[in-house]
Amino acid sequence: MATQMSRTTTPAGFPAWLVTDYQTVRALLSDPRLGLTHPAPELAARLSDSVVFGRAQQARPTDGIDHTRMRRLLSQWFSARRLADYRPRVEQLVDGLLDELAASGSPADFHRVVSFPLPALVISDLLGVPFEHRDRFRAWSDEAADMRDQARSEHGSTELAAYIADMVALRLREDTDDLLSDLVAAHRVDPEGFTLDKVVALGMTLLFAGHETTVTAIDAGAVLLATHPDQRAQLTARAELMPTAVEEILRGSLPRTSYFATPDPADVGGALPRWANTDLDIGGVTIQEGEMVLLGLAHANVDPHLVGDHQGFDVTREANRHLTFGHGKHFCAGAPLARLELDVLFARVVQRFPGLTLAVPLNELEPRDNLLTGGLNALPVTW
Repeated sequence: MATQMSRTTTPAGFPAWLVTDYQTVRALLSDPRLGLTHPAPELAARLSDSVVFGRAQQARPTDGIDHTRMRRLLSQWFSARRLADYRPRVEQLVDGLLDELAASGSPADFHRVVSFPLPALVISDLLGVPFEHRDRFRAWSDEAADMRDQARSEHGSTELAAYIADMVALRLREDTDDLLSDLVAAHRVDPEGFTLDKVVALGMTLLFAGHETTVTAIDAGAVLLATHPDQRAQLTARAELMPTAVEEILRGSLPRTSYFATPDPADVGGALPRWANTDLDIGGVTIQEGEMVLLGLAHANVDPHLVGDHQGFDVTREANRHLTFGHGKHFCAGAPLARLELDVLFARVVQRFPGLTLAVPLNELEPRDNLLTGGLNALPVTW
């Protein structure tokens, strides 16, 4: 299949190349000629006005070491063995939220009762931050993810960083059994290489990404199950299909996928920004050093090369090599945790709420278009 690439304009008003076919997007995700850095980040094209994503970074001599350290630290927490041990805790959290959903009566806002609280509970648990602070860090995360208001994004990012810095200061005085304490322990081993600023930055990233993106995936899963009763019935009858259903939900969870409708060819929602660190050829087009290249994950996830002739929701789909978590060395380190949350949650949803359906027409759901992570403002359901 030929490379599908076009010129586009980012939400921040900068020119960029948008690549949308599956094979090229997948290859470029691990192409070392594209990266997250730029020799002059302040002059580089940017995706949006958010300060937490979509802006080029300054290259540093320690980037490779920092990345390797981060992967090593997180791999211990997101290993198969550790998550298997953690599964009963996720089950406990899910059961509590679904009890609350049932008690609230039908219709109810699935987003408010389940989608937001579950990832916030889980990441709070792992990081060791108080869950009762969830409304604060959720508000700051939403501010930081604002694509249209830079001042608001800067405020949210600053508040999140200050909050994590306070949590890190507590760990410096007294260790606890949580991920933040492990990061502080790594700092003590190499205080010059893994500075406290780097500890705070990584902790902030985990708090932000660990709940915001999973909220969006849970919203997507609830919508897909509520609008596809035939697929939901298969899951009710065959519990062993849940892992493939989770991959389908993830495939359709990126912003602006409209739950598997083909995105507009120029839509950059769900795209990952990269910058060329040298001149390179993509599909016969020369990309100049420093130019922005957007890797259209949402487009790639519905490409016929990946899904064949059946683009829609299919809980039996095998070999679902979607790109929601990326590919290559920047593959999302928290992917196993997100999969665990979705697997536990929706296995219980289809059994406890077999008649789940939307309480409003699909086109009346309000997307959070101003946020990088997408998702919904509310998700009214009935059962």
